[in-house]
Amino acid sequence: MTYEESLTYLANLTKFGINLGLARIEKLLELMDHPERKFQTIHVAGTNGKGSTTAMLTSILRSSGIKTGMYTSPHLSAYTERMIVNGKEITPDEFGKAIAYTSRFMDKIVAQGLGHPTEFEVLTAAAFYYFAACGVEYAVIEVGLGGLLDSTNVIMPEIAVITNVTLDHTDKCGSTVREIAHHKAGIIKKNVPVITGAEGEALDVIKNISQKNAADCYVYREDFSAAFLEMEGECQKVMVAVGTESKAVPFLVNLLGGHQVDNCALAAMAAIILGKKERRIDTLAIEKGLRTVRWPGRFEIMPGRPTMIIDGAHNPDGIRALRENLDRFCDGKKIVFLLGILQDKDVKTMVTTLVRSQNKVVVVAPVSERAGKPEMVAREIKSEHVEVASSIEEGLERAKLLAGEENILCVAGSLYLIGAVRKIICS
Repeated sequence: MTYEESLTYLANLTKFGINLGLARIEKLLELMDHPERKFQTIHVAGTNGKGSTTAMLTSILRSSGIKTGMYTSPHLSAYTERMIVNGKEITPDEFGKAIAYTSRFMDKIVAQGLGHPTEFEVLTAAAFYYFAACGVEYAVIEVGLGGLLDSTNVIMPEIAVITNVTLDHTDKCGSTVREIAHHKAGIIKKNVPVITGAEGEALDVIKNISQKNAADCYVYREDFSAAFLEMEGECQKVMVAVGTESKAVPFLVNLLGGHQVDNCALAAMAAIILGKKERRIDTLAIEKGLRTVRWPGRFEIMPGRPTMIIDGAHNPDGIRALRENLDRFCDGKKIVFLLGILQDKDVKTMVTTLVRSQNKVVVVAPVSERAGKPEMVAREIKSEHVEVASSIEEGLERAKLLAGEENILCVAGSLYLIGAVRKIICS
């Protein structure tokens, strides 16, 4: 397949929707001679922060001299962003070849009565195939949805990381925090260390499942901690402490926001635990990895005027962290929002948390079949100035005019929105 043909092929798979379960992916990988077993892995789940934590861990491994793959979802602008080896995206040609190879096995799986693999299952298998073909030593794998029945949950990782657990994807993972925590904790394997930032009843679930699996569980704010110290250039300095007797270590983190302090702690702790087995990982590698990590679209400050911040916050907890960061970093400047939110999200809570009455807002539809209608989103916003645009391009221009030269334009609400905006800006 060419890259364009692979995109058409994947688009045709969306008709199979989200169909949680491991039977199809397990059979697919068996037919592909188990590429997922040809490298070591770290598995990252959680409601918020799993992408940033995945990026941090990947950067730390690379800084240790380890050939490293990274699998994330969704992408911002192109599918090639989802499969990265040593900091380089898979090329369009390689992507087409990986999807073409994976597609060869579809008929056999359907013939066995398992149903047709979904788009995400095909992408996951293709990523494992690509990483194996590239000879990666480690791959950091981000969960797509939940954990227990997610397509990525076919690996036997060296470390399992569960960033946090809040209400999200309630239609797939349960309507309570405990039910969702059960899905996230599904990535826990026997004798595999667990690092988590979960709290409350979600933490109780994770600790219980860890104990049943004889898996050591390291808990943020109990076994390790982190605190923001100061800004140093474009990085924030974070102090990470492990245990009660170990000396705290300062790290510069190339991602902004209070939530990144937490993610930094999780990534550093996972690296410290893994470093007991993998001697190439040391304090210097952790320091370099955190200082050089890049993760576009997460409180990312774009060049030019007005100052534009794009952030992938797409659920209430993510929005809450974004609002805290805006209050912290924007020095009282006026903020204009360009918002686009999916219809299956808690729109009312999100906009109520993010938007103040004095903020001006432009609402658009994200590039997704699940996009919420801008008019419906706008009705939930209690602001003196709310308007709806018919396209992202139009909305971006309107929001820029409202922000002027001196104020701040913040784009948020959906990864599908910020991906489209980032593509416009960077093209």
